[in-house]
Formats: sequence, C-alpha cells, structure tokens
Amino acid sequence: MLRVGNLQRSIDFYTNVMGMTLLRTSDNPSQKYTLAFVGYGKNPEHAELELTWNYGVESYDQGTAYGHIAIAVEDAAQTCAAIKQSGGTVTRDAGPVKGGSTVIAFVQDPDGYKIELIERKPM
Repeated sequence: MLRVGNLQRSIDFYTNVMGMTLLRTSDNPSQKYTLAFVGYGKNPEHAELELTWNYGVESYDQGTAYGHIAIAVEDAAQTCAAIKQSGGTVTRDAGPVKGGSTVIAFVQDPDGYKIELIERKPM
C-alpha cells in the first residue's frame, strides 16, 4: 500500500505510464479515505498495488524504512523508453546492477516512490 497525495494523478501514472490496469476503487467517506487497486492482473495470479488517498492530505514524508517497489520486465531499456515517452521519470537508466549482471533501472512515481525495473527474459 502506498499513501498518495493525489489519487487521480497516481492512477494516471500507474495506468498510463506503467501500463497497469485500474482494478477497482473503494470510497470510504465515514473514514475519510479512498482506495484504488492497480496491477497487471488480479489476485491471486498477480500482485495488486493499493493506493490510499486520505482526504485532505497532499503529501507524505516517506521516512527511512521505505525502499522501493520492484517489477519484473522483459526489456528494461525498452520499458524505460516507453515510460519516458509517456511522461514518466526515469532516475536510473537500464544497465547492470553494481557488482553483477542483472539489468535494472529505476523510475519514480508522482509522489516520489521509487520503482525498480528488473529485467527478466522469458524462459
């Protein structure tokens, strides 16, 4: 779950830039929050990412405990190019991880959350 400052902006990023699908939303006015679930498919076959918008909160301090989300992709360079073309921010272009051969890249969502792209060629 990620707390976001603007739910529609985050939905737009994860669907239009990252290629996920908006799976469902849930508005909870009595508790003053709205949830949106995005992913590349539905549970249990695929992981879902829960985006939480608390009414009236526009930003969060991410703290030091959060690292990043990791997503497997077939071609990290091609994925980075598509993300850039869609208006997304690539913070580390595709290349081998330091001290290894796995190709990775990093992108950033509108709230500053880091997303690692890990290249996994189809078997």
